[in-house]
Amino acid sequence: MNYRAFKYLLPFLIYFGTWRSFHGNGFVTFMPLVIAFFLVPLLELFVSPDPKNMSEAEEAIAKNDPLYDWFLYLIVPLQFLALYWFLDGITDQGLQWWERLGRILSMGLACGTFGINVGHELGHRVKPFEQWLAKALLLTSLYTHFFIEHNKGHHKNVSTPIDPSSAPKGMTLYRFWFRSVTGTWRDAWKIAWEELRKQDLPGFHLKNEMLQLQLLQVLFLAGIVLSFGWTACGYFICSAIMGFLLLETVNYIEHYGLSRKETAAGKYERALPQHSWNSNHVLGRLMLFELSRHSDHHYLASRKYQVLRHHDEAPQLPTGYPGSILLATVPPLWFMVMHKRLGKMEKQHD
Repeated sequence: MNYRAFKYLLPFLIYFGTWRSFHGNGFVTFMPLVIAFFLVPLLELFVSPDPKNMSEAEEAIAKNDPLYDWFLYLIVPLQFLALYWFLDGITDQGLQWWERLGRILSMGLACGTFGINVGHELGHRVKPFEQWLAKALLLTSLYTHFFIEHNKGHHKNVSTPIDPSSAPKGMTLYRFWFRSVTGTWRDAWKIAWEELRKQDLPGFHLKNEMLQLQLLQVLFLAGIVLSFGWTACGYFICSAIMGFLLLETVNYIEHYGLSRKETAAGKYERALPQHSWNSNHVLGRLMLFELSRHSDHHYLASRKYQVLRHHDEAPQLPTGYPGSILLATVPPLWFMVMHKRLGKMEKQHD
């Protein structure tokens, strides 16, 4: 048995906090947020990043070990179970307003870390079963169009002016939210329509994948209203919004200020490790199933999370993803730290 795989049980600590939030009162309703945005960033200040890569033999073993995949599969029913707990208890009249807020934010964190992050990993797989699991997870954040735009848009256009998910230097996180949320939704429609055009079909057709996913979300919300009521559905929508804003915050920190060279009109050099910010901070890596080794993910999107590599030429974030997310919410501090790093990169390439 490959005991190395069990380190990826660490994200389930967040899930335990979510369970406690939905079954408790008082401060415990904020437990997942405390773990993700206080405990982990604090510990990462004292734990050195680990740039070590697996050997070829270790990578071959890990790549073919089904246990890594089963951890992802397990999250799908657990995410829907968490959503049930949330919806079943969020309108409890005994909750104080701030306890209800704690549960909404905790569900939002689950939407971002499990719904979208794991959905992202499974969405890059080629098996139809895994792709449907990805869509199911994205459904819990009402962000199913991510499946289309991320795979067929973002990975093609990353770190170029035409990618709404790549933040140019000087753009604040809050401006980026508007740009990325509206831009990715718009581009998902364009991609879906273009695919039908190639088949000589009209854009407004039941084979339109974007249309299918949007109808699925409407039916999903209708089911929540019928089962739990309008109020619970409204609270869920608030959590889903937090979930996809967490995703877009991650997009912001992953490519901020980085750009690919234009080789011809509308053509750009290949996406290389230096076009994504990387983080080797161990806790953040494990909590997000190695998402923070993002440079290698864009270099070879088909590589599974457990075998993502460090590249020496990849620019490094000042801390792990949780700490970087917090830093990005304060634009003056973010600019001060990141522009210094961008300046050093520019001098190295002069």
